[in-house]
Amino acid sequence: MAENKAAGPKSQQPEALATFAASARNDARKPDEIGLTATPETAPLETSPEMKAKAATKVLREGVLKRDQGADEAVDALPDRTRDS
Repeated sequence: MAENKAAGPKSQQPEALATFAASARNDARKPDEIGLTATPETAPLETSPEMKAKAATKVLREGVLKRDQGADEAVDALPDRTRDS
């Protein structure tokens, strides 16, 4: 059985998009305060796994079927750090 990790950003890695965004705002260099563990600003966003799975399914179905399956709306319903900053 897998060990349970402590809740909160200290037990998580920084989210990649948050790290890239911080680097872009810092002359293309990763800020010193962003290390190997997440901060409140770089912690993964809380998202329902079911919502992510539904959005991914719709995106893949659109790619295969070449017709609208509602992927844009499903993706827009997910939290997005880049939209909010």
